[in-house]
Amino acid sequence: MTIAVPHALITARRQVEPALRAAVGELDEHTRRVCEYHFGWVHADGSPDGRTGKALRPALVLLTAQAVADGPAPQAEAAAVELVHNFSLLHDDLMDDDTSRRHRPTAWTVFGRPAALLAGDALLALGTTVLVGTGRPHAAEAVRTLGAATGQLIVGQAADLGFERRHDVELDEALRMVEGKTAALLGCACALGALAAGGDAEAVSRMRGFGVELGMAFQLVDDLLGLWGDPGTTGKPVLSDLRARKKTVPVVHALGSGTPEGERLQGLLQAPEPLVGDRAELAADLVRRAGSAAWAEAECERRLDAALAQLRTGGRSGPAVDALTELAEFIVRRKW
Repeated sequence: MTIAVPHALITARRQVEPALRAAVGELDEHTRRVCEYHFGWVHADGSPDGRTGKALRPALVLLTAQAVADGPAPQAEAAAVELVHNFSLLHDDLMDDDTSRRHRPTAWTVFGRPAALLAGDALLALGTTVLVGTGRPHAAEAVRTLGAATGQLIVGQAADLGFERRHDVELDEALRMVEGKTAALLGCACALGALAAGGDAEAVSRMRGFGVELGMAFQLVDDLLGLWGDPGTTGKPVLSDLRARKKTVPVVHALGSGTPEGERLQGLLQAPEPLVGDRAELAADLVRRAGSAAWAEAECERRLDAALAQLRTGGRSGPAVDALTELAEFIVRRKW
């Protein structure tokens, strides 16, 4: 059964895209073309295209601001987080040699590695520029918040790459990696929304906590989709993470499960032969048989409960809280 996309994601795309386009429009012509292609606005030849991303992070900024206090939509803050997120995607595709994203060739395969690298750098710089440009009282704190999350993201990505060369990754290490690589920026998005709404330190902390817990669940679902998801839905080749011997959380859990399946999986990952075809399918099946798919599903639910507890602290309620709850449940209920 297909789950309807929450209205909040559609609204966020509509509200934030003008700010994104305006920011990217300030770049030099060549870098702008790479970024516009990556965002799905144009084809490689510059002709218009109608693809769009999920706009999850902008939606979190907008909704958390509404949940804290009524006021103007913080479009600049939402755009800043999305710019930094897409910086990470451009670099991630390069580091992982991924050739497909959102059902079409990745930017580096079209424009070359140097151009994609520089485009990612440009988006990172634009994120700060957009925040500073608001001139709002909280701008300096917003920049510090975004910068700290970006630092955590980089540390998490470095750990993810380092795990590929190790055979002794522990589950707590893998979870810390996810907290940096994915959850930190979702927590930042929620914190920026609270800041934009004039929230006090407790409100900002609670909203950040909501985003971090949700980010952990989000990445766990992505890990499961990477093993058993439909490429037509995910936009990525099936079992691509396993073929790259990535130590995603379900894989690390299986390796540390103490089961025969976990031991056999370790042998497959350490063998010199390419992990493709039937070998990759077997590896994925071993993860499931080790009990790691069931564990990851249960952990997703636990993280969702923790996120919602943070969101509703102090009896917080209202349409924005309802929309955030719907969005969180949509993220965790995606099927693989």
